[in-house]
Amino acid sequence: MIKNEKQYNYSKECARKFEYSISVIQQDEAWKERNQEDWQLDIDAKQSHLMALQEEISEYERLVNCDNNQPIKIKVESFNQLPDTLIKARIAAKMSQKELAEILGIEEQRVQEYEKTDYQCASFAEVIEVSAVLCVDFENAFVKVDFEGIEEGKKIIEKFNSKREERKKAKARVEV
Repeated sequence: MIKNEKQYNYSKECARKFEYSISVIQQDEAWKERNQEDWQLDIDAKQSHLMALQEEISEYERLVNCDNNQPIKIKVESFNQLPDTLIKARIAAKMSQKELAEILGIEEQRVQEYEKTDYQCASFAEVIEVSAVLCVDFENAFVKVDFEGIEEGKKIIEKFNSKREERKKAKARVEV
């Protein structure tokens, strides 16, 4: 995800380099004749990266250029996407990290840290406060609780803990 103008400009430069690289490879008839499969794989790989970059660039441009006279909708498919949503909301509001920090009554570096770590360093209360300042609200939100997934997670944790105990016991025997 592109989070600021610097990353946006860098992403555009990378996209230009991918486009150039693809065009050079496409014109390399000698390579194509030697090994068409590798030649095509290289083009496909670069094209895939280019498409991903172009999607991120387009999304950033959509956020920066949105009409602030009406609310913008940002699709959130998972609670894990909330940090990206907060960053997107700030960008769409044309609010700098410094402005957000001033409204929150905190140092700009703290907001920079929030966004750099995708809000992992923020408490739940801080996330709620940022959400309130940015007027981020969920519409028609549903939460799915996957009980099978919970049971599978328990089994994985049990297995991990069992192996950890085995390692501790083996280490204790070696130390004796």
